[in-house]
Amino acid sequence: MKASPLPRKTARISDSLHRQLNMYALAAGAAGAGALVSASPAEAKVVYTPADVKIVLNAGLIKFDLNHDGVQDFGLSNRYWTSSSKWFTSLRVKPLKSANEISGKAHPLPFAYALAKGDKIGPQAEFHPDYPLGGVMAASDIDGYRSGYWRNATAYLGLKFVIHGKVHFGWARVKVTPGTRNGYNATLTGYAYETIPNKPIIAGATKGSEEPAESLGELAAGAAKR
Repeated sequence: MKASPLPRKTARISDSLHRQLNMYALAAGAAGAGALVSASPAEAKVVYTPADVKIVLNAGLIKFDLNHDGVQDFGLSNRYWTSSSKWFTSLRVKPLKSANEISGKAHPLPFAYALAKGDKIGPQAEFHPDYPLGGVMAASDIDGYRSGYWRNATAYLGLKFVIHGKVHFGWARVKVTPGTRNGYNATLTGYAYETIPNKPIIAGATKGSEEPAESLGELAAGAAKR
């Protein structure tokens, strides 16, 4: 014959201990969720490089390396030349690798778009591959002819380039004032790229747009202090 189980007494805990256990459970649960988030294989991250580089007249290509791997990705040129007693100026951007491309249109000439801050640069944007002389940002001549999308303002180049065989998107910010016989006043003021392949980047973004203001672990720690 089985002995009947002894009756169990209900244990009582103090209100203080109860509150501490609830806070511990909240913190532990949130920290666990935070661990799952941080374990995500790919988090949005924008790598931004500030710059203040003058695009010097007739100094050749001013080159920059978007992802700092030691390989120059794009170049900017500011040229002045004469022909048949006339003068011409042009500001251009050129991909330095065959897989790299510039956001712009190809006809009637290869023009690079002057994107506004906040524009999206990604797979849906209009890109064109390498041009022998690069994409025209702005051009002018002695007869008053003007072309290109840069008009006495700061704007953004949309850039597409390849890292280890995978496509990434980036931007370069260029400040331009009107061309004269002495060429354009142009300065590269910064550039950035998105570390996740094929993920769009916002022109002017200097950090990942998906980064939370507070981590779940920080929220849990805050709750535990209350």
